[in-house]
Amino acid sequence: MNKAIFALVDCNNFFVSCERLFRPDLEGQPVVVLSSNDGCAVARSNEAKALGIPMAAPAFKYRQLFERNGVVKFSANFELYGDISDRITRLLIAITPRIEVYSVDESFLDLSQLDIPDYTIWGRQLRGRIAREIGIPVSIGIATTKTLAKIATERAKREASLAGALSLINLPGQLIDNQLAAIPIQDVWGVGRRFGPQLKIESINTALALKNMPLKLAGKLMGVHGKRLVNELSGTSCYPLEGAHRVRQSVMHGRVFGEDTNQFEVLEAAIASLTTRACLRLRRDHLLAQTAVLSLSTNRHKPGFTSSNRTLQLATPSADSGLVSQQLVQILGAIYSPRASYHRANILLYNLIPENSLQTDLFGFVNTTQVRLSKARLHAFDSINLRYGKGHLRYAAEDLSRTWEPKHQLRSPRYTTAWQDLPTASLNSNT
Repeated sequence: MNKAIFALVDCNNFFVSCERLFRPDLEGQPVVVLSSNDGCAVARSNEAKALGIPMAAPAFKYRQLFERNGVVKFSANFELYGDISDRITRLLIAITPRIEVYSVDESFLDLSQLDIPDYTIWGRQLRGRIAREIGIPVSIGIATTKTLAKIATERAKREASLAGALSLINLPGQLIDNQLAAIPIQDVWGVGRRFGPQLKIESINTALALKNMPLKLAGKLMGVHGKRLVNELSGTSCYPLEGAHRVRQSVMHGRVFGEDTNQFEVLEAAIASLTTRACLRLRRDHLLAQTAVLSLSTNRHKPGFTSSNRTLQLATPSADSGLVSQQLVQILGAIYSPRASYHRANILLYNLIPENSLQTDLFGFVNTTQVRLSKARLHAFDSINLRYGKGHLRYAAEDLSRTWEPKHQLRSPRYTTAWQDLPTASLNSNT
């Protein structure tokens, strides 16, 4: 049995790198990407970080700093980022199908089945290939556990002399310990703010101290997770790859509104749109939801903050956007108040089951004929939108209002996902 070997491929300042891919003139300039309604910084270039702009910095508080230092701002362009992420994933799958897409900008690869004589050279070659074929800078860490690979990646990202890749494979234990000693405990993957404070009380201040921690004490403070972390830092793999086809536990879609509203039809449009997106994710994973939750809240930063929700138990498990949104709109009346100015809506679908496991019930509430017809209709619906573009077909309720949609006044073109936004090139005949 081959020993576990993991590589973590982490895109550097991913959202900013996606923007620079089509705006190379921004290389070397401070750039930030802002959240919904252009509220807070969710990505920063290294130049922006050097100016002291923290993650989640409210744009209005840092407006003067932005203007004084020529910080370039973008509204989040998630369609673009998602497409670039998919391209990187496809490239990595071509190298090995044993991959876990951990997030939009991070993927773990299992290298134990590959014949790689020098992991550092391999990492640098992969980094160069991604830069050449896709244009996104990445950092790569390689180790015998996912936790150590994460640590190696962070060091590869910080130290220019490593050329973007660091392998801990076959390194002397003392050299690895020296690196662990330089990592604050709260920066260890899986520790963070949840366990950091209580570990510091026990004088566990670094990754090395956690590695040397007695398993019994680790279990007492952090449960099974603590014991696994100690083993992972010692080089024993406890966290295998999680396959791309692992079953979801829930699906949630939520948005902060572009402007606060007390209009029922605006809320209805928001619910229809968010439910449509959530149900589409269910259908792509061949799942059905048994329970749906609608949550509405006002702005917590304004007087009179209120938050309420209602749970909908579906008689027949479903991924039918129209059916679920219709029932959620019906229960909207139970929490809606015309005196409230709503700021955010969330749709949560959970108690998920595979679509092929749907069973009839004793009392006949599950109408299998209706389920079969619904599935055929939705397959046609999704196929048309896949062929002609997202939103080509949509529910009428979605068009009741668009004022709820988040503002993105600084959003760049969707260069790779919208025909009208495709980049253009011109040829000068005099050259």
